Amino acid sequence: MAQEIELKFIVAQDGVETLREQLNALEAKHTPAGQLLNIYYETADNWLRRHDMGLRIRGDQGRYEMTLKIAGRVVGGLHQRPEYNIPLDKPELALERLPAEVWPQGELPAALAEHVQPLFSTDFARERWVIQEGKSEIEIALDRGEVKAGEHQEPICELELELLAGETTDLLRLAHRLLESGVLRQGSLSKAARGYHLAQGNNERPVTRLAVLPVAAKASVEQGQEAALESAPAHWLYHDEIWLRGNAKAKAEILLAIARVRHALVLFGGIVPRKATTHLRALLNDADAVLLAADTADEALFRTEVVGAKLALTEWLVQRGWRPFLNEAGEKNSRIVQTVCRYSPLAGGGRAAQRRAASGGRRCR
Repeated sequence: MAQEIELKFIVAQDGVETLREQLNALEAKHTPAGQLLNIYYETADNWLRRHDMGLRIRGDQGRYEMTLKIAGRVVGGLHQRPEYNIPLDKPELALERLPAEVWPQGELPAALAEHVQPLFSTDFARERWVIQEGKSEIEIALDRGEVKAGEHQEPICELELELLAGETTDLLRLAHRLLESGVLRQGSLSKAARGYHLAQGNNERPVTRLAVLPVAAKASVEQGQEAALESAPAHWLYHDEIWLRGNAKAKAEILLAIARVRHALVLFGGIVPRKATTHLRALLNDADAVLLAADTADEALFRTEVVGAKLALTEWLVQRGWRPFLNEAGEKNSRIVQTVCRYSPLAGGGRAAQRRAASGGRRCR
């Protein structure tokens, strides 16, 4: 099993050459573009999708590989997901070669191999740069092509940064440098997610409400903070896509996602010192100003103020950027491990309850 850790970005259609110039200027091992054909498989009742699994065969210049990806964690555009890769002699599934522990009941489900069928495909050219960043080795992949399902298709123009070895900190540092090109934005929809959507008829994606979070009563204050904050970039990134596809109502949801972050930081301000969030709050203010002034998605969503704020929020969550500011010997550190219900701003009423509601929390019962 491998643990895939990668950042996904969408590249502006008119920004590919600008980006390539930036990448070619890096001290990196470059591999020219090669064509990759991927066939994704599913059952008629979406058994794999319902179990948060993705199954594909990739063809690369006569070489074939079967990959099964299973449930992981996504924070902003950072994807962390276990995957199993099996080399193949020919482009035919061999599910029996996967380890038993990947399956929900600890064994290959009976007749699954008979029921999986090709559902959609991705066909794209991948150009690679492998770079040493700090103590880490990172692969940069520029993908251009299309995803197809039946009569539906949409273009692929993406940049992926995958951590081959080393630290997530180095991956995020490299990402900040690449954002200077002004032609990138974080992407929430994987190629597989887009393929499934096309296979289901390519209906217009709806604008959704920012959900109230079901925080478990025994969750720690820190877990409650993380849940409140992680829901915001997911909502933000999803509505980036909706706005870019022409639904102007999505802009309001992006602004609400930023508001949730602000409210969550206020809510937990009794534990996390303001100096721990000074830089993040400034970046969110800049992004908010750009979004409020913009008339179109294209005008706003590739701006470095907006993309940089999202990446900074992702980094703050992944690295738990509040922890260095906690006094390990003092009251604040002890309070962050309290349960949510014991932390009075979450359990109380009045202004605290208003902040709780705005940030997606709920009263403890």
